[in-house]
Amino acid sequence: MATYYTPKSRSHEDRYLVSVEDYVHYQRNGYLIVRGLLSKEDIAELFALAEETRLKAESLVQSYVPGSSDPLKEEFKAATRVHMLSRVEAAAERGMLHPRILDVTEALIGPDVYAVQSMMFLNPPGRGGQGWHQDSCYIKTHPDTLVGAWIALEEADEENGCLWVAPGSNHEPVYPPKEIGGGNVHALDAFSDLDGVQNVSHLDDEVNTLSRVVAKYPPPISVPLQPGDVLFFHSHLFHRSYPNKTTDRYRRSYVCHYCNARSWVPWDHDGYEGDSGNYRQILARGRTHLPYSEPAFGTEVYLYEGAESDGSVSMMGMDNGMMMPVVQKK
Repeated sequence: MATYYTPKSRSHEDRYLVSVEDYVHYQRNGYLIVRGLLSKEDIAELFALAEETRLKAESLVQSYVPGSSDPLKEEFKAATRVHMLSRVEAAAERGMLHPRILDVTEALIGPDVYAVQSMMFLNPPGRGGQGWHQDSCYIKTHPDTLVGAWIALEEADEENGCLWVAPGSNHEPVYPPKEIGGGNVHALDAFSDLDGVQNVSHLDDEVNTLSRVVAKYPPPISVPLQPGDVLFFHSHLFHRSYPNKTTDRYRRSYVCHYCNARSWVPWDHDGYEGDSGNYRQILARGRTHLPYSEPAFGTEVYLYEGAESDGSVSMMGMDNGMMMPVVQKK
């Protein structure tokens, strides 16, 4: 399941290397588009899963009975997105842990990477869309290292509801929603003028007051993508989508979230369990001193030697006064 290696010896076929220019673009603007990152075969597998999910959703919508016991009933009833298929579908796990997705993620926030969340978006004609929001409002990590990867499974454009972003807005703090008392904001008490916002993610900009912060920036831009293109975006970046305006096209996409595996993660999709949700997050790259999960379906991941979460890395002094890590193997 896990391939262990040392940082200097690591290599695998088809590794994607991020350029310094791309890294700077991501840090400056809050997003990075990587064209054709996934192959046609990779996309075909995820698209087939999206279709299977869509058909199940339509079937459940038709037979939906309020109060039924199906744990996915509400999500399938909405028929626009389904969370955490990576925990129940091998293809979804493979997509979330795709080595080329992790190659880019590792360059942006690594070298240690947790795979945290997956969402399959269906967005049928006339449906879908989400107003301005910041992903760190919903998923908290300490330190704050969350990044999203938006994988296009078919053409996404302004007609069928592609993503829109406000470049540079990743430098903003996370704005606390008044409805939840600001509980998802880092160091809230450290700001003198961090005002709360209302109706975050609401499609109506008059209602979603985060739109007033977006207005400080140049006009937002759309992000059209082709199948296999991947948009990586900072978790503070203001982004949104509009409803699918077409009558005969879907907008299927697979969106995953990652963070540095040295971050404490209180979030878990199924709710807060104990002191943190770290033990539910898959260690996808590097190593960590924190609890972690292994891939449920045996998807191969690339870990550093000594990746055990038992604090098995110590430090040793060198002649020049610097310190070097020493892996304590079991």
